[in-house]
Amino acid sequence: MFDGRFRKTVDRTTEPVGRALQRAGVTADVLTATGLLSATGAAVAIAVGMFPLAIGLLILTGAHDLFDGAVAKASGTTSVRGAFFDSVTDRITDALLLGGAAWYLLDHGAGHIVLLPFAILAVTFLVSYQRAKAESLGIPAKGGLMERAERMIVLGVALLSTAIFVPVLWVLLGLTTMTAIGRFQRIWVAAGRPARTARSRRRSFVRRPEGAGAKMQDRSQAAMLRWRTARDEVRTRALGRRQAREHRRSDRSHRGGA
Repeated sequence: MFDGRFRKTVDRTTEPVGRALQRAGVTADVLTATGLLSATGAAVAIAVGMFPLAIGLLILTGAHDLFDGAVAKASGTTSVRGAFFDSVTDRITDALLLGGAAWYLLDHGAGHIVLLPFAILAVTFLVSYQRAKAESLGIPAKGGLMERAERMIVLGVALLSTAIFVPVLWVLLGLTTMTAIGRFQRIWVAAGRPARTARSRRRSFVRRPEGAGAKMQDRSQAAMLRWRTARDEVRTRALGRRQAREHRRSDRSHRGGA
């Protein structure tokens, strides 16, 4: 939801901070890597039941994830490699945090409920995979109720108290599952639309700039005018030569008659 509806607003908010961090010498890859370290600390804090510390480290992890893209844009270093690194660390972070939640439930003898974090992780990976696969096929797949930022927020709410920890995890599972189903439905519909022909794809890739049609028309008219001028000059020279020959011929006839 934040990545779809509020992306421009978030970018405007994080842009000044990204420029400040870039001037301070902080790179996007450093932010991504240190965010993974803070996520590891948050996972350990969740596993041992230190929920207040886990909330602080979770906020720090979210800040790193929020500003690494802003720093990359400010420094002009956005790249495929950076995007790949960020995506991989996001998946590792998800696994660490939910693994910490499973560890906590296992230590507190919650029985089969320990499988709940693993179910959330499976659906989370499904949501991410659907987007990656759809975009590789040229189908946009952003949006949804429970993307990564929203999942982090709900997990933070679950850490507010041990009493609501498991119920909020159930809510997180339900909302993430709804997101996966909704995303699958949108991609399925988009993938079923008629594919464009090769000719239409070429036209979409090669677009004429604005005013190109008028410029081409002006060039065509200029070329036509030059051709007509050259044709008239050739006709004039040919007529002159023909008149000269006729004049010489009549002159010879006049001399012979004399």
